Amino acid sequence: MANSPPKIHIDSVERMVVGNGEKFAASIGRIGAQLGMTKIGCTVVELEPGKRAWPHHLHYGQEELFVILEGEGTLRYDDGEYAIQQGEIFFAGTGPGTAHQIVNTSASNLKYLALSSMDDPELCYYPDSKKYGAYYWRSDDGAVRFLAHEDSAVDYFEGER
Repeated sequence: MANSPPKIHIDSVERMVVGNGEKFAASIGRIGAQLGMTKIGCTVVELEPGKRAWPHHLHYGQEELFVILEGEGTLRYDDGEYAIQQGEIFFAGTGPGTAHQIVNTSASNLKYLALSSMDDPELCYYPDSKKYGAYYWRSDDGAVRFLAHEDSAVDYFEGER
């Protein structure tokens, strides 16, 4: 007897709300996790007008691909802003010059798929706030997340014995 393929309808994906409830607020569904994917991340994201899911950021490890499913908005990419609409696909690579953020600047909801390479650990930079974030998600002991402003750096040997 053949195995059934892991599949789910996009409208039945379990959702959760992320953000701070102000500018940052999104309904997200971790499709990849619900299908048992471990090497590729796949998340459906829905933004109400005026909202964004995450701060403007770049990755040093993960690549991301975005597919606009419904609506329109603005893509902040590096130092520019670009109109995005249903059917468009864009890629955010790694390193300087790739900071990205999707903002719903329209009067109706914006829905998109975010696919990622799931590299772990990960290092991100947030140019608006000048912060770095270090993340490790795949630990049996729980996730590790550390955020610091770039001006809080210390010498490599400080405090060492």
